[in-house]
Amino acid sequence: MLAVTIRSFGSPDGLVSTDLPEPVAAPGQVLIDVEAIGVGGVDAVIRRGTIGRPGIEPGYVPGSEVAGTVAAVGDEQDTAWLGRRVWAFTGVGGAYAERVVARIADLTALGDLGAVEAVALGSAAPVARFALEHAHLSAGERVLVRGAAGSIGIAAVELAVLAGAGAVAVTTGSAERGERLRGLGATHVLDRQGAGDGPESYDVVIDIVGGPTMPDFIDRLAPNGRLVIVGAVAGMPPADFGAHLLRAFQQSRSVATFSLDSVPRDVLATARAELFRAAATGELTPVVDDVLPLAEAAEAHHRMDAGRVFGRIVLTP
Repeated sequence: MLAVTIRSFGSPDGLVSTDLPEPVAAPGQVLIDVEAIGVGGVDAVIRRGTIGRPGIEPGYVPGSEVAGTVAAVGDEQDTAWLGRRVWAFTGVGGAYAERVVARIADLTALGDLGAVEAVALGSAAPVARFALEHAHLSAGERVLVRGAAGSIGIAAVELAVLAGAGAVAVTTGSAERGERLRGLGATHVLDRQGAGDGPESYDVVIDIVGGPTMPDFIDRLAPNGRLVIVGAVAGMPPADFGAHLLRAFQQSRSVATFSLDSVPRDVLATARAELFRAAATGELTPVVDDVLPLAEAAEAHHRMDAGRVFGRIVLTP
């Protein structure tokens, strides 16, 4: 079976095609013939060696989401899944392969949505949806999506618009991306530092970037404003970012983190199915930057590292 593994951490060139044994579904799992694989920011973070945990070592198969058809089940009680087209979460890794196993609890039926579109939204759209809920966004409030050109940011823009946000500003690295984000509902386009023609302050900031300049966006919060960190593609924020909150103590601003790991699996599955239906009817937009063969995973990561991806790159076996 063809898979892509991490031979060495750091450069995308450390990703190599490998022949691995066929996986076998255990009880509570299914085996999926993969049609599409989503390439996410966390894949790049793992490949760079930023995340260190047991099991992440040379030979590791990255990737966390696939779409395809259930080819086998691990228990006779689960045969209703046989032959069904599904989206699946494979965990922190395991998705860059022709066939994968996944827990039944981590499956969502595709319905009318295509496999490529599903992996453009399957992880990203729920992050955006629940992050906006975590921020207690209300209609009429001003939202800033920091790092909006990726799949999470794009979904956050569209979902904020659907929630009735009074303004939806974005930070991005180019005018061309800014215009594409306007086409998806953004009302103001700022540069990566937050400069541009936008509101002076925001009720909600969804931060996908993190990094050393994150505290500057705490300073952009309105009174009672909420910043929710959902990613750190630029690295960890400085340890003293809380000083920015304390210096504006009377503004009652707050900073929170959000991870899908904190959402019950049944609640998450229901929300994902709703988001898939919204995409199938055109209410949400699965933005696919490019579709590449699985063997070109390294090229996908080169483009991510260079900041040349708008939406999500998808791999196909």
